Amino acid sequence: MFPMLTLLSMFYYICLRRRSRSGTRSEALGSRRAVELGQRSALPITVEIEQYGKEVLDFSSHYGSENSMSYTMWNLAGVPNVYPSSGDFTQTAVFRTYGSWWEQCTSTASPFRRTPPNFHSLDYLELAFEEPVYPTAVEVLETYHPGAVVRILACSLNPFSQNPPADVRWEVLWAGKPNKALTPQARQFSPSIRQISFASNLLRLEVNNTLLDYYTELDAVILRGVRERPILALYKIPVIDISDLSDSEEEISDAGGLCCRSGGENRHNLGNGYFERLPYELIQLIVSHLPVPDLCRLAQSCKLFHKHCCDPLQYIQLSLQPYWAQLTDASLSHLQSRCTLLQRLNMSWTGNRGAVTAAGFCSFMKACGLSLVCLELSCCHFLTEACLEVIAQTCQCLQELNLASCDRLQPQTFNLIAKLPNLRRLVLYRTKVEQSAILSILTFCPELRHLNLGSCVMIEDYDVVASMLSARCRSLRSLDLWRCRNLSERGLAELVSGCRLLEELDLGWCSTLQSSSGCFQHLARSLPRLRKLFLTANRTVCDSDLEELAANCSALEHLDILGTRMVSPVSLRKLLQCCPQLKLLDVSFCSQIDSRFVQELSGLFPNVFIKKSFTQ
Repeated sequence: MFPMLTLLSMFYYICLRRRSRSGTRSEALGSRRAVELGQRSALPITVEIEQYGKEVLDFSSHYGSENSMSYTMWNLAGVPNVYPSSGDFTQTAVFRTYGSWWEQCTSTASPFRRTPPNFHSLDYLELAFEEPVYPTAVEVLETYHPGAVVRILACSLNPFSQNPPADVRWEVLWAGKPNKALTPQARQFSPSIRQISFASNLLRLEVNNTLLDYYTELDAVILRGVRERPILALYKIPVIDISDLSDSEEEISDAGGLCCRSGGENRHNLGNGYFERLPYELIQLIVSHLPVPDLCRLAQSCKLFHKHCCDPLQYIQLSLQPYWAQLTDASLSHLQSRCTLLQRLNMSWTGNRGAVTAAGFCSFMKACGLSLVCLELSCCHFLTEACLEVIAQTCQCLQELNLASCDRLQPQTFNLIAKLPNLRRLVLYRTKVEQSAILSILTFCPELRHLNLGSCVMIEDYDVVASMLSARCRSLRSLDLWRCRNLSERGLAELVSGCRLLEELDLGWCSTLQSSSGCFQHLARSLPRLRKLFLTANRTVCDSDLEELAANCSALEHLDILGTRMVSPVSLRKLLQCCPQLKLLDVSFCSQIDSRFVQELSGLFPNVFIKKSFTQ
């Protein structure tokens, strides 16, 4: 307890020091009061503009198909399609996951240490509006299971301008914890937002669906604002963020008196409470609880903390995703000397719109990628073929690679992944990977355990891919083929015959599979370890398929048979009786399973979350 109190007092000292560089403490406090008064003051009398989103520019995931408008993020542009109606509508924007089910799967990556407790975002979308305004309100029309929005940000960049600013800034308009609305009914979510110092026509919504009982559906976003700048105090108290990582030798030596004096010089008046006499390992343990920006700030306080905060052992795991809005090439450059022992790196969402360049990333990888075993790069649009080439050459120990929604990488780039022979987990969701590249990867990466090819529309023949998986990747544990276009009964039969250790299989919206061929019954008999099976929107799933699952897959935990008309209450009850580990069962739009029967089953099997969506 005592060392932690000492550490907190050091932080207080650092904050005062940093503020003193731009003004005295009394000036800073006066400026804070001015800011607060400015935020409470009335806006100038002017016309408030109301705008609906014009274009969806970027997003991390969506439920729909890349070649359709049903359940896609693109539905968020324009006026409402559904609101004020409630329910499950294809004309809305829907993210790929909900609840905690996906986090429970073995295919999910381990969480990163040092993730800030106030960072809750799991998905995002960016929406452009016609005219830049100073925001006065943001309204999100949620039509089904509301409560997922956790942050709303505004950007200084006008995406329709030919002259982008040199410095692209993001400001948080509102932030909150994950929430669950009392009912799944539609609502208009309009949180109280803070004023910002620039006009904006680009908003970013970040969501967390883990508390929700079902998919959240968004219909439209309204941006209200004024053309004239509201009254704001011009003075802003300096804030140290992740882009301020440089270490000044003058600052460190000046501050050294606080925590680096030893007993001989000041035996009776040690200002640090003997902190430096603690064992090195104990100080390391205390410091290890700090988020990355605080770690970098503390390194600037004195020589003792500089040594501890720059120790490469503090950077074995590094998640930069929470700081996507501040991360730059300079940030990576300052971190480079500290990350020589880096094993797990998360840069998802970072670097877009020029903040991180391909050259900056490559330089960091060359210096810090030798020991990497896990690399998360979802939605990193700065990536180029040169970046993947550096990863392939440098990160020979890499076991996990996530390129989800890196949809701007060119198809030929993915051939380079085949040079990573130790890969065990590969996520290529919503990428342009082609058939030749994935076949090459499967040929040279036989240790794959988890593979995600969801929504990879450039693959021409999934039967060939299934055949290669069966021959080369017999240790495969999970496979996501969400919305693959052309997997046939023959390909599925070959897959399950060769990959008999499969525990998770997502065949959602694979409409080419027909139950009448016996493919789902063969699947159930071949995969006794199966824990998760998604047969979403396959209209042909029938009672005999469920009976085989009940007889052979007693470890089943997650089952989605949304949309089938051929499953009866009798077979569903039998499945629940024979699969005691079942946690999630989606029977939405199953015409023979009505809401009254779902309520009855929920009473008989209280540990199973049985989903039945509705449309008003």
